[in-house]
Amino acid sequence: MSQHQRIERPRVVVSRKLLPATQERMAQLFDARFNDADLAMSRDELAAAMADCDVFVPTVTDRIDAGLIAEAPPRLKLIANYGAGVNHVDMAAAAAKNIIITNTPGVFTDDTADLTMALILSVPRRLSEGEKLMRTGVWNGWRPSGMLGHRVGGKILGIIGFGRIGEAVAARARAFGMDIIYSKRKRLPSSVEDALGITYEPELDRLMAKSDIISLHCPLTNETGGMISAARIAMMKPEAYLINTSRGELIDEAALIMALETGQIAGAGLDVYTHEPAVDPRLLGLRNVVLLPHMGSATFEGREASGDRVIANIRIWADGHRPPDQVFDGWSS
Repeated sequence: MSQHQRIERPRVVVSRKLLPATQERMAQLFDARFNDADLAMSRDELAAAMADCDVFVPTVTDRIDAGLIAEAPPRLKLIANYGAGVNHVDMAAAAAKNIIITNTPGVFTDDTADLTMALILSVPRRLSEGEKLMRTGVWNGWRPSGMLGHRVGGKILGIIGFGRIGEAVAARARAFGMDIIYSKRKRLPSSVEDALGITYEPELDRLMAKSDIISLHCPLTNETGGMISAARIAMMKPEAYLINTSRGELIDEAALIMALETGQIAGAGLDVYTHEPAVDPRLLGLRNVVLLPHMGSATFEGREASGDRVIANIRIWADGHRPPDQVFDGWSS
């Protein structure tokens, strides 16, 4: 497709139900088709949707593999992802077909950081356990030894992956008096470290051993999948906690469950899981883990902003220009 060829009213298919305002705006601007049932599409349904559009709008629950992309007709030229992560889209296959990939970076930074901080507070202070205790009706009142947890002030927070969300978590944690160490492929300038009040730890194993609380903020790649292995979990302090609001596949979930069951580590706070939406039933029975239903980005403001970015990317592409949030540039020269 020529870079400057315009499409007056592109056919846009959206894989899941979005906010009403977003869908209304899409319907005004595009020849839009929506998933009003709001159920995850099967592979056959994804294939059918991708076969009948100029632009496909998937979400994190949709696995757009090489086979689906290879089967898509030449008409499909843009995959405008609703969300920042694109590990569910086969980028190499998109490159082979000159399909542009866009995402919506940055819109969920504060939302995810807020939820991460909530887990950092709730797991050591046993807030979930306390809430469940109140609902059982068996609470007998305050006592000096009741529901003891740990304060977070003065503790070491190890942040693995220090992009926008990691930085936002660090800012929140500093306000609670935590000491921050971080791991990142490329170290930040010392001036930035000083401004943020953070310390670089080049050795991931050492970060695991030093930290009182570990929070994961990495994308899922071939290098990061399973990075929190049984061996690395064994390096953690017995009083340490593991927080994951990034991707479930970063952790060896079976090893984590064993560590939680045996008291090898003190607890965990999870918003993501290896086989979503399935959750290992062993996790459901543990008192020392807080489980959330992948709601890190679940704010009205964030979801509306993500929809706005999707629309902007489609409009600019349809006008014959490079979309601002392109992850893979499929324009032909």
